[in-house]
Amino acid sequence: MIHPFKPDRSHSVPIYRQIYERFRESIADGRLRPGDRVPAVRALAAQLNLARGTVEAAYQLLMGEGYLIARGAAGTVVSPQLVVVSSPVLDDPVASPGYQYNHCGALPLGLQMGLPALDAFPRKLWTKLAGRQLRQAGLEGLVYPDPRGHAPLRAAIATYLGISRGIACHPEQVFVCAGYRACLDLISRTLMRQGDACWLEEPGYFMARNALLEAGLQLVPVPVDEQGLDVAQGIARSPDARFAVVTPTHQSPLGMSLSLPRRLALLDWANRRGSWIIEDDYDSEYRYQGRPLPALKSLDLQGRVLYTGTFSKVLFPGLRLAYLVVPAEQGDAFARQADRLHNHCPQLLQATVSVFLYEGHFARHLKKMRSLYARRRQWLLDALQQHLGERMLINLQAGGMHLVAGLREGDDVELAQRARAVGIAVEPLSQWYLEAEPKCGLLLGFTNIASAEQAWTMAGRLAQVIRGS
Repeated sequence: MIHPFKPDRSHSVPIYRQIYERFRESIADGRLRPGDRVPAVRALAAQLNLARGTVEAAYQLLMGEGYLIARGAAGTVVSPQLVVVSSPVLDDPVASPGYQYNHCGALPLGLQMGLPALDAFPRKLWTKLAGRQLRQAGLEGLVYPDPRGHAPLRAAIATYLGISRGIACHPEQVFVCAGYRACLDLISRTLMRQGDACWLEEPGYFMARNALLEAGLQLVPVPVDEQGLDVAQGIARSPDARFAVVTPTHQSPLGMSLSLPRRLALLDWANRRGSWIIEDDYDSEYRYQGRPLPALKSLDLQGRVLYTGTFSKVLFPGLRLAYLVVPAEQGDAFARQADRLHNHCPQLLQATVSVFLYEGHFARHLKKMRSLYARRRQWLLDALQQHLGERMLINLQAGGMHLVAGLREGDDVELAQRARAVGIAVEPLSQWYLEAEPKCGLLLGFTNIASAEQAWTMAGRLAQVIRGS
């Protein structure tokens, strides 16, 4: 060998493979050049105190791939025809610059929005239920899964929606998807065409906006006010739009609810035009004043609403589990596309969520979270008012998982960047606008604030950022 080599017998890689890889490295970095002679099998085996067959296996692999050539009495040499291409250096990878991932697998930063209270999730119970599913799984857990989703889970979702959201549907209308983006992808592959006009709330959820743009839709920003989406403005701007994407229970990100007159007007428009309404009911379970509002889908008598919900906001986002409810007449078309897309959430997770619903744990968890979030929201509100009362205007809504804080001055994008540098992940409101003159503000999550003291600390650090100190 070109340099000392000591086989590692504790390594999971077989010794013959270690020898093979060392020769490849030596050839790639130029220590062994085309035409160089390498040690004989017997000599190298003796040198390394290895069985001859181990070295022979490595040489045979190198010869089979064209790195070495046997020349009889002349010995074994590195192939003269080999064109050496240096291998990339892997020891010191260079971090990829520029691109910022929406999700990178890290634990949440302070005030990060869009996440449930991870510290309050019943992990022991979840582990127990998941273990039971593993032990009880038969052959059905080993075959290709139903592309529509786990049948017991679809039935449990249909039951839950009928009780809590006023939606009458059958399990055959429910499709389990790997997240909200996957729901939009299934809708786009089934119903959308390139160039279709689509109403989108202004401001509106940026990930939905990006998905719809990628699907080739022409987005029509429709302003929202204290009653939610302004349907009259949507009709004036694009009366023949084929789609409207709305968050009627808790507008994303401003938080107001779509009023009943606006809901009826939206449904009337869709019925008359044969258009589709995509209802994103992402966090309707969390309402702190009165009972949760019924879903827009509960008023849909002519099958124009495509209803989406998610377990990411109520359980944990690592599930990547959402669901879509389609009109009965569209069930076959969606089933065909689901079969083509192979859009599956792992079967074990689906089965565990199913049991979590059926055994009543889900309802108990929601009740606990409503009380907890109301308390955590108040902690953050109090802390912000004491630290930044003169600089922020907080419009408290009836529900949701974040606060919207209007800024009297300053650039919200710059402030958000500076806040992230000190471990606070607030979102700039202005980036949720597509075309309209954006309002300046910050979106602050409160769900993972564990105490009033932590809220005070976070608000103080944010105040330092905003004051420029």
